[in-house]
Amino acid sequence: MIKPVSLDVPRGHAPPKLQARQLSKSFPSPSGPVQALAPFDLSVDKGDFLCVVGPSGCGKTTLLNIVAGFETPSTGSVTLDGKPIRGPGAERGVVFQQGALFNWMSVQENVAFGPRACGVSVAEARDRASQLLDLVGLNGFASKYPYQLSGGMQQRVGIARALANDPDILLMDEPFAALDQQTRELLQEEMRRIWQRTGKTVIWITHSIEEALFLATHVLVMASRPGRTKAAFESSFSRSDDPYLAASPEFAAARRTILELLRSEAAKAQRLEEMHP
Repeated sequence: MIKPVSLDVPRGHAPPKLQARQLSKSFPSPSGPVQALAPFDLSVDKGDFLCVVGPSGCGKTTLLNIVAGFETPSTGSVTLDGKPIRGPGAERGVVFQQGALFNWMSVQENVAFGPRACGVSVAEARDRASQLLDLVGLNGFASKYPYQLSGGMQQRVGIARALANDPDILLMDEPFAALDQQTRELLQEEMRRIWQRTGKTVIWITHSIEEALFLATHVLVMASRPGRTKAAFESSFSRSDDPYLAASPEFAAARRTILELLRSEAAKAQRLEEMHP
């Protein structure tokens, strides 16, 4: 089941974990500035699993990069626990579309890299890496190298590495997009289990409506460029243990609701690309 909700303002009594106010972003181009994000507000509570969907070019990844500290906003501000985000930080773990692992390091060394960079002892970093590899089901592969692993296993290592510094929030940029459907579905179940076990706050970028509904406590539907909120929903599917969830009438109805919103935005995005290639 999904129901409309406003993510523009805080929803609870506690301060939001992440808050964006009048956030916008423009990029220079030979023909003039291109506005990727229109000014908009966003509020994410502690423990939320927010999935962001929208047409290509709507600014989903730009939003994630600003929260990660890789980009600076053109206007507005983003705060984490009330503190302005001014650059990358260990309190934000990032997982990209590709594993972005160090091929010359073992799996264990990759996961231990973050803690070691933050001054954690070798022994403690290795112990933490072992615990996280066990969490993602890869403890038997600690001595392997990334090139010896499948794409799905590499993404599991990426998730473990992102968790290694015990971040306050996980930022995921279509981490399963390049995987085959069966592997993707298995890792979605794995990711939901990890989220339920750790209670982390997650922002997840995806083009898949099904993935968003399966994982999210909240779904943000973005409008075509310049990106902004088209609609937002609270979802209860992420708490379900029904193995046939995706075949249920409720899931199909929710998918149809979001699909109808995205179809109109995708058409707008296509016309915009044709006018301004």
